Amino acid sequence: MKRVFLFVATNIAVLLVLSVAASILIRALGIEEIPGGLNLQTLIIFAAVIGFGGSFISLAMSKWMAKRATGAKVIEQPRNSTEQWLFDTVRRQAKQAGIGMPEVAVYDAPDINAFATGMRRDAALVAVSTGLLQAMDKDEAEAVLGHEITHVANGDMITLALIQGVLNTFVIVLSRVIGYFVDRVLLKNDRGFGIGYFVTSIVAQIVLGILASMIVMWFSRQREFRADRGGANLAGREKMIAALQRLKAAHEPAQLPDQMAAFGISGQRNHGWKRLFMSHPPLDERIAALQQSR
Repeated sequence: MKRVFLFVATNIAVLLVLSVAASILIRALGIEEIPGGLNLQTLIIFAAVIGFGGSFISLAMSKWMAKRATGAKVIEQPRNSTEQWLFDTVRRQAKQAGIGMPEVAVYDAPDINAFATGMRRDAALVAVSTGLLQAMDKDEAEAVLGHEITHVANGDMITLALIQGVLNTFVIVLSRVIGYFVDRVLLKNDRGFGIGYFVTSIVAQIVLGILASMIVMWFSRQREFRADRGGANLAGREKMIAALQRLKAAHEPAQLPDQMAAFGISGQRNHGWKRLFMSHPPLDERIAALQQSR
């Protein structure tokens, strides 16, 4: 979840900054307007440059952002048996998956978590929390590492960046069209683009960006199932199931009534529209998918 949240949050921030800067440049150069309407061809080109630019800048920054956000310390030279095992396991699985050796890092956090990120398959980062190392046995931790290595081998971050780039482009174009409609049709402005155009465009871009994130989250959920299967292939299906069951026990510890679930530690259950914003499928569904893959 950390991986996806950091990427999406960084992408939105970068996209807004680029969009505002581009809007100022476009207005100054007068290339977005033609007599009677928008210069859609130029707008689409600018939207694609900004949309894919924001997405790939976010991807390029992902390793740096992840290290800064979590305080992850890269293992340059293993200092103890745990770090040596961690380093050796990642190296072995990376070789099995046909990718270059990732950077291996540990970050201090009580939760059981791990993530992989990076712009290239052969220059990724795999990080685990101290909580994971303390709570999981080696078989379970091996499965989690296999899950993360599979994300890298599948090129999930690159694919995510491409999907985000396409969505960014549509968001920028549609937000400008909405801004144009409000400015010209509703506000009856016929003297170039007014303040209503720019304000409406930015608001529409934020709203459409949130809707676009639902598609990103859907893709993220699908790739979690694939990564689980990959973790099962690298470490063993029973180990992967055990790891997910350990996560379930840690994240859903209390059998509380629905009206009390929000007050438990990680005890919330997302239903209905909330599922649209989940980056990971429910653990029960992931466990069932592996159990049915016999």
